[in-house]
Amino acid sequence: MATVYVALRDRLLRAEGDEEWTTTTALEGHDLECLAASPDTPERVFVGTFESGLHRSTDGGDSFDSLETGFVPERESGYGGAENLESDAVTAVTISPHDPDVVYAGTEPSRVYRSTDGGDSWTHLEGLTDLPSAGSWFFPPRPHTHHVRWLEVDPFNPDRLYVGIEAGAFVLSTDGGESWQERPEGSRRDNHSMATHPDQEGLVYSAAGDGFAVSTDGGESWDHPQEGLEHRYCWNVVPDPGDPESVLVSSASGARSAHTASSAESYVYRSSGGEPWERLERTGLPTGEDVVRAEFAAGTEPGVVYAANNRGLFRTGDFGDSWDRLEVAWPESLEAQAPRGLAVLEE
Repeated sequence: MATVYVALRDRLLRAEGDEEWTTTTALEGHDLECLAASPDTPERVFVGTFESGLHRSTDGGDSFDSLETGFVPERESGYGGAENLESDAVTAVTISPHDPDVVYAGTEPSRVYRSTDGGDSWTHLEGLTDLPSAGSWFFPPRPHTHHVRWLEVDPFNPDRLYVGIEAGAFVLSTDGGESWQERPEGSRRDNHSMATHPDQEGLVYSAAGDGFAVSTDGGESWDHPQEGLEHRYCWNVVPDPGDPESVLVSSASGARSAHTASSAESYVYRSSGGEPWERLERTGLPTGEDVVRAEFAAGTEPGVVYAANNRGLFRTGDFGDSWDRLEVAWPESLEAQAPRGLAVLEE
């Protein structure tokens, strides 16, 4: 039995089942950006939106409440000169694997906030935009600003936090966001997603607009294994739950072919044990022309990964050799959308 959440541009889709699936939707009409759920508190789901802040469900997605977060960044002259305006754009959210009451959220413009009570109250972790490179951060579609695209808590150290800024920097904290280190050697500048693994300390993967990267020392330095990776605008990355050295990445040649259905052409690649990348084709997961980049979420068993693109929801049990389409309701209107987040809770 699994519960799968998909954040789409204009709704949250929840699919529940195994062989047969039931589908419900929530947050219709909102501009969804990200989501997070934890198996330790399956009734609690967080969804970030671009125009209406952070929403939380405490009943497994049956209903959502808009949280009074108090996300109030200090606006700089580059953001129009206004000060103390609430940030409605929540672009990243994650739940600590060490304590499900510890939640991190990121916003546009780039700020990071932490809750230690499951989202009831929040603290601004200051200093992020005081970093030396912050003046050069920008998001090309809105070049006057930038945002936190990804947040990842290290599975071995609850105070070690990885932050991807779109676009401008990989940022690392070793004290839960009390202080920040930016742009360590070899790190990517346009980090879209990151992944760690509970079986290998120090391992961090990054899928970035400027390529793939891997760290084996907790983000302190990075390597760029690119052989075989023909499309290097990387979007989402996931390791095999049973093998930290096997990894899938979704990628395209650029932003338009990744995110825009009318011009889409995206692919999925796999690498194992440091071997060159292989492109997965004709495996049951749609790729290529008219297919947007996939979002991934790992299952609990070795080889199990879920994927969402504009063609639907898919599952592999052999880490990409073959995929099955989940028989969930997928209206035709969703074929024009690029999913913005995927979370899976398996029983």
